[in-house]
Amino acid sequence: MRRADLRRGWGRFVDVLIRLVRWAGLVCAALLAIHVILTIGSANPDNGITRFVSAAADPLALGFQDLFTPADPQLAVLLNYGIAALFWLVITSMATKILAALR
Repeated sequence: MRRADLRRGWGRFVDVLIRLVRWAGLVCAALLAIHVILTIGSANPDNGITRFVSAAADPLALGFQDLFTPADPQLAVLLNYGIAALFWLVITSMATKILAALR
């Protein structure tokens, strides 16, 4: 009976971990997408919200910031930060599948 309790506890732990990983990836992708929207929409760069989102998006881009360097800076943000957002969604999906296999 003790072994069944441990197995059930492990399953609950992994379920919580999966939810945390999924939410973290979603938040990262959402911040990157919001940064793209604010940039393409020409949001005021001196606004506090715009500065916060920009400051949060830069480290989340994980080196994708300058992957493409088109002449149009808005297109560069769309491509680079958009790819970074997709990267977060793909990595999160893979991580949750790996964690689910550990259940």
